[in-house]
Parts: sequence; structure tokens; C-alpha cells
Amino acid sequence: MQRVMNTRGRRAFTLVELIAVMVVLAVLAGVAIPKYFDYSDRAKAAALEGALGGVRSGLSSFYSNKAVDGEAEYPTFNEFQVVGTVMQEELPINPYNNLRELQRIRNRDEADERVVKNADRFGWNYFVDNRVDPPVAIFWANSEEETSMLKRNGRPFKANEI
Repeated sequence: MQRVMNTRGRRAFTLVELIAVMVVLAVLAGVAIPKYFDYSDRAKAAALEGALGGVRSGLSSFYSNKAVDGEAEYPTFNEFQVVGTVMQEELPINPYNNLRELQRIRNRDEADERVVKNADRFGWNYFVDNRVDPPVAIFWANSEEETSMLKRNGRPFKANEI
């Protein structure tokens, strides 16, 4: 008796081939996923630095203009919120809590410690005291989430520490 060979070819993968593909995909995922999260964390930190730099630059510009006019002072909380006074556009979104609302901090000790309050309602904190000499203004992110930026001791900065 003669065997008839199937000439149409295979239609399915073997179990060994499927397992090999799954192993390759698992290795690729193990390499790619941590890289993705690292890029995401670094992008958030860079966005935060850019936002803080823009706002702090606006505060410095306001102060310089007032100093030239003879009244060296920072913008009040209300002045700060008027578009065109400090910032030419509304405040940027805080990348760590996705909020742009500004919260007034009245206590200097809390400002010095960059206290985070109401992080689910406010993206930024602002303290100003024009009664002291020299005047003081402190602007910081209203989030304690860790960033990808590292301190000298190797620990990550929190968003409110930048």
C-alpha cells in the first residue's frame, strides 16, 4: 500500500512555533515597556521645568519692570491671574496633576517648605510678600509626585521641590 502525500501544505502553526513567538514578544515587551515609562517620566519632568521656567521668568520680568518704575514688587495674587500682566497666556497645565488653577499660599513657612495642599483642585501654588525688603515671591508645583530628576544623593526630586 502506498501512502498519499498531502501536497496542499500546512495550514497551522505548531505549538513549538507559537511558544517561540510568545517568548520573543515577552522579551521585547520586557525591554520596551520600561523604556516607555522612562520616556514618559522624563517628558513630565521636562514639561514641569519648562512651565516653571516660563512662569518664573514672567514673575522676574514683572518685578524688573516695577523696579524701573520705582516700586520693586512682585505681582499680587489677583494681578498674577490677569492674563497679560505676568503671563501672556493662561497658566500652563501642571503635568503631574493636569490642573492649571493657582492657589494662594499666605504662610511664608509653608511657602519655604513648598507645601502641597488641595492637589486635586490646584495645579500651582503662589506666595507673595511685598512688605518685606526685598520682596519675596515663590511659585511651585502643587504635587508631591516623584520626578525622574535625581538629587545629589540619588533620590528623586518631588514635583514641588523643583
